[in-house]
Amino acid sequence: MNPVILAVCLMLVLSLMRINVVIALTLSALVGGLSAGLSVADTVSAFEGGLGGGATIALSYAMLGAFAVAISKSGITDLLAQTVIKRLHGHNPDKLSLAIKYGVLGSILLITISSQNIIPVHIAFIPILIPPLLSVFAKLRLDRRLVACILTFGLVTPYMVLPVGFGGIFLHNILLKNLHDNGLQATAAQVPMAMLLPALGMVTGLLIAVFFSYRKPRDYPVTAEDAVQPEAKTLNKRHILVAVIAIISTLTAQLYTGSMIVGALAGFTVFTVGGVIAWKETQDVFTKGVHMMAMIGFIMIAAAGFAAVMKATGSVESLVSFLSGSIGDNKALAALLMLVIGLLVTMGIGSSFSTIPIIATIYVPLAIAFGFSPMATIALVGTAAALGDAGSPASDSTLGPTSGLNMDGKHDHIWDTVVPTFIHYNLPLIAFGWIAAMTL
Repeated sequence: MNPVILAVCLMLVLSLMRINVVIALTLSALVGGLSAGLSVADTVSAFEGGLGGGATIALSYAMLGAFAVAISKSGITDLLAQTVIKRLHGHNPDKLSLAIKYGVLGSILLITISSQNIIPVHIAFIPILIPPLLSVFAKLRLDRRLVACILTFGLVTPYMVLPVGFGGIFLHNILLKNLHDNGLQATAAQVPMAMLLPALGMVTGLLIAVFFSYRKPRDYPVTAEDAVQPEAKTLNKRHILVAVIAIISTLTAQLYTGSMIVGALAGFTVFTVGGVIAWKETQDVFTKGVHMMAMIGFIMIAAAGFAAVMKATGSVESLVSFLSGSIGDNKALAALLMLVIGLLVTMGIGSSFSTIPIIATIYVPLAIAFGFSPMATIALVGTAAALGDAGSPASDSTLGPTSGLNMDGKHDHIWDTVVPTFIHYNLPLIAFGWIAAMTL
């Protein structure tokens, strides 16, 4: 069996058995390296050498975590939660208007989309915003799997089509750059246009999750701690104003420098200078932010090591070469297999951003050889990378939702986040990505 397929399948099986994702990634990387003929020393060396590739992401999440804690201290998230709770107060759960339910879900979707561009904190807002709303979800009898699907949609779809914030990094700095590096002549304007049809697959999956799969009420066990209503906090208008300035500063700094770290640092500085965070509290706030995002950071670091081992084996190239040699001139089958391989690679690595440099080197010449147009090639490479971001145990697009929804221990990462998002997003993405490759 191809080492990439073996390693990814083992990682998924271990994760489904509720083994810690960091352990699953590490063991799978070792098995994949050894099965490819690498020595134990070479496999370990490749894994450890790749860990540094996740350090930037881990530090980014630590800074974003501190920024998110600062936002919560300003009172904005409390204002949102209190507003929703007040609207629900006194209502019979069985008679709650659908408008209220979909209003809450719609607000979460808009906030999540905004976290990728307008307020570029990525997943750091989830452990701050979602836990206060868990009691609201319980009263609405919302299925948390639906909320997970909405959060993942908002984390993935914007970077596929909107060339600002994280989308600018994905579409221009990574996707377009790697296409150019491998000989494809494409313009910046073509990239988001080519990704529109695949993104429609994400929309289709979201609609299925909202109106079919998880539309029925679901009740969760209620404990004495859950029954206690959080005390309403008095909001400081000056702190709200400082928060708005901090958000603008964060967005401006990130767009100017292209760095999440610098952006989060700028916003955190504004909160400190503005008095929302006292100078003597900065250490505690940063520590809370690191604590909140630590597990996600470690998983992303382990995923970088996993990716390094897979690259060292050369198994992705051999897998593509084998498939391309066995399908002849069948263009439709070639497109489908490229998408499926992209799914396998991203499921293991856990990051669409990290997948593109691995597959673009192989996919671009292969797509040109099969006669795919530049737009179709963009759609193939972009979709193959995005596939698996939703539905991977090691993806921040699934780890983020779980970090908020499982705050009370009633939401399982694999069965309540990973499996639902895999079914509702990866399958439609394959279908719509294939259509894009064949029609563009």
